[in-house]
Formats: sequence, C-alpha cells, structure tokens
Amino acid sequence: MTEARITVNGKETPISPSAPHTTVLDFLRERGLTGTKEGCAEGECGACSVLVARPGVSKPTDWVAVNACLVPAAAFDGQEIITSEGLATAGEPGTPPALHPVQEEMAVRGGSQCGYCTPGFVCSMAAEYYRPNRCGVHEGSADGTDAEHGPNGFDLHALSGNLCRCTGYRPIRDAAFAVGTPSDEDPLARRREQAPPAPAATEYAQDESTFLRKETLAETLQVLRERPDAVVVAGSTDWGVEVNIRSRRADCVIAVDRLPELRELRVESDAIEIGAALTLTEIERRLDGSVPLLAELFPQFASRLIRNGATLGGNLGTGSPIGDSPPVLLALEASVVLADADGEREVPLADYFTGYRQSVRRPGELIRAVRVPLPLSPVVAFHKIAKRRFDDISSVAVAFAVDVQDGIVRRARIGLGGVAATPVRALATEEALEGRPWAAETVEAAARVLRGEGTPMSDHRASSAYRSAMLGQSLLKLHAQTTEAVSS
Repeated sequence: MTEARITVNGKETPISPSAPHTTVLDFLRERGLTGTKEGCAEGECGACSVLVARPGVSKPTDWVAVNACLVPAAAFDGQEIITSEGLATAGEPGTPPALHPVQEEMAVRGGSQCGYCTPGFVCSMAAEYYRPNRCGVHEGSADGTDAEHGPNGFDLHALSGNLCRCTGYRPIRDAAFAVGTPSDEDPLARRREQAPPAPAATEYAQDESTFLRKETLAETLQVLRERPDAVVVAGSTDWGVEVNIRSRRADCVIAVDRLPELRELRVESDAIEIGAALTLTEIERRLDGSVPLLAELFPQFASRLIRNGATLGGNLGTGSPIGDSPPVLLALEASVVLADADGEREVPLADYFTGYRQSVRRPGELIRAVRVPLPLSPVVAFHKIAKRRFDDISSVAVAFAVDVQDGIVRRARIGLGGVAATPVRALATEEALEGRPWAAETVEAAARVLRGEGTPMSDHRASSAYRSAMLGQSLLKLHAQTTEAVSS
C-alpha cells in the first residue's frame, strides 16, 4: 500500500496524521482551507460542499458537489478535490487571484451577506456550471425556463442542499441564472476531457481503527467474512451522521463505493440491474427517465448534494422504514442481489425487511445490485408527504405501479413507507383493485382499505390518523390525475 493522499486544489496532500473517521471537512480545515464550513454536520445545509472528480456520463469526468462533512477523508485516497479556494485562477505575481465566474456573479448580484454559506453555494453552483449539456432547452417550456430552470439551463435543484439564513435566495438565484458557459481556457472545463483518478486500494490505520478499500468485490467479501462486524459504507450519507452527531466509531470501515462490480447498470430483456454503489445522480442520468417511477423519486430524495453520494444499496442496507427508495422499489417488484464469499442469492424486496432496521441480509453479505423486472406498469406515481416540498424526511411515502387495460385494473403494486416498522406492500389494497374497473367507485372503496394498511404511529412528524388519511388520499389523487390518460 502507498501512503494515502488526496489531491486538493492540484496539490497532493497526505491524509496522515488524521484519524480514519476524520471527515473531509475536518481534514481540509486542519490544513488551512477554512472556506469549507461546518453548519449542521449531517448533510442538510451544504456549507461544507466541495467538488470531486468522478466518472462522467457524457464526458470522462464530471465535477460533482458532495457534502465534505459526511465522508471520511480516507475514502478520497487517490481522488481529486476542488474547494472554494481552488476555484479562483492565480494572477500575475503580486496580484490577487481572479474570481471564478460563479464567484464573480455571487459578488456582483449580492448573493452573500455574512458569507458563512457562500463557499458551499459557490461549489454547488460550480458543479452545475460545469455540467455537460447544461444549456439545453428545458422540456417544461418553449424558451427553456420555468420556476426551477434559468434561461442558461441552470437547474436550481443543484442548490437544493444549500441553506442561507440571511441573504435570501433571490440574489443567489439571480447569480445562478446569470452564469454563462465555461471558456475553452477554463482549466476545470478542460479537466473534464480526462479520466478521473482510478480508485485507490486503501488500508489506512490509526489508533487501532482501520479504513479499507479493496480492489475487487471478491477481496471485499473475504474481508467481510473475516470481519463481519465491519461497517460497510458507500456515500457515507448515513454513517457520516452517526459519526458526527452520535460520536459513533468503528474498528473497521470498508468502502464499496468504487468497486466496479457494484457500479454496473445493465438493461436486459427481462430486467434492469442497477449496481448497488451507483449514486442516485448517476442512476438518474443514465436511465434518463426510462423508469418513470424512479424518475419521480429522484427529485424528492433529499438534495442533489446527498444524491451525488447516496446509493440504492445504502438506502436499503440501513433498513429504515422511512427511506424514500423502498416504497418505489416495492411497487416496481424489485429484488436485491445479495453477495458473500460463497456466492450470490436474489431476494424479492417484499421479503427482504424482517423488522425495524432489520433484514434477511446475513453477516458477511452485502447488496451487490437491485433488479427491476420488465415490462413496467404504465400508470405510476410517487407521493411523498412531508413538511417541505424538497429535502425533507417523509411522514408518509406511497408508490404506485398500476396496469389498466380496457378500463380494468389488471395489476396493482403499492409500496408504503412511514406507516410500519418496515416498508411494506399494501397487499389488501392491491387485491381490492385488481380485476375491477379503474373507476371512482372502485378507487374510493380501495382508498378506504388503504387507510387501514400498516400500523402508523404518532410522532413529531405526523399523527397516526394523519398518516392513515394521507394513504387513502394518495390513491384518490392518483385516480384523479390519471383517469383521462388511462381512458385515452
């Protein structure tokens, strides 16, 4: 093993003597790069965002913004990071650096007051600035603009994980909608034409704690057999919160986010297989709307900053009853491919969860992929009921996949989240729909059944009565929104 290093703003920097649990945020600040700030330490404010060189979809490299407060620095061994300080271009000797176009627009349009959140906004904005094909016309309107897309093609969802408490968002939006396109001389734009750094095999140990990244899945599974107590991380969007907020530490952390065997996306004749370590953003851009129910899920799953690191494998691996992806995957009748040192097995997601944050996954196993069977049902919807429209934890999540032929419901699959100790299928409601007309009378009767599905509880997000009411209402909403499309 070579010494663990990260290339920061073009300069190789050793990770040592930082502890294996040290986040990228603390690693940077310890080295004087204090533009990266800690606001929440759980990935909700974006004050810590930095740019990372990742494999691109349409170019060899994409500049991706991630929350530096969540990911251990050791996970970026061999990788390339740009901070807010690294965006500016060095000037002539004795002159200050030239502001990056994004920094310039934020300054001239009043996008900063106290400045605490500004570096994070700038990094997230820069990631969107360098997104290939950004200036294409948005489908929502003839001129490419709507409430969330500017005339320059800028997608405001790129900033959905960044919070500002004093400036107000209008001048920040104005800055985002004013940025142009990168020039041919822009070094970060040129950098996109080269491949990102290859994942480095890492074994970084300090104070009896170890961070590991193996080169292959087989090597990883062998380590898991020997260390079944190890914590497996991909984007670290869940484990990072445990480390920061609950001060949890692990003797051994194993990273799987760059394993090639977990990063494939294959479209077969009877199924789509999605690698468990592909980020949600990568899945979204590679599928490009070809799975409509997933396309509805992605914009409502946390923020772009989180989606740039979070994975389906991680979301299912936590076993959370309020995770956003399980209801959708249940409605899609997905299965998970579990792998250990002895081989693989495929388990329907409906049989995967066994209790609160518990599953059939055995010690030494990890999720290699998620399989979505084909063909897909034509009538789909994902309803996430939460206090905020975006970047919030759901009180109730409902996913529908319904096949209506000649006015009759031939097949119905409904996934629920937030109404039981595990994500569940609404089996009684599915039965109440199948074989009956897709008509108001059928749907109203099925909605009454749906209100009784699960075992919803009252907590600080919603009462049990509210959750039950929202279940029934969501089916009525689906019918109202799709009746004309189905009949036509």
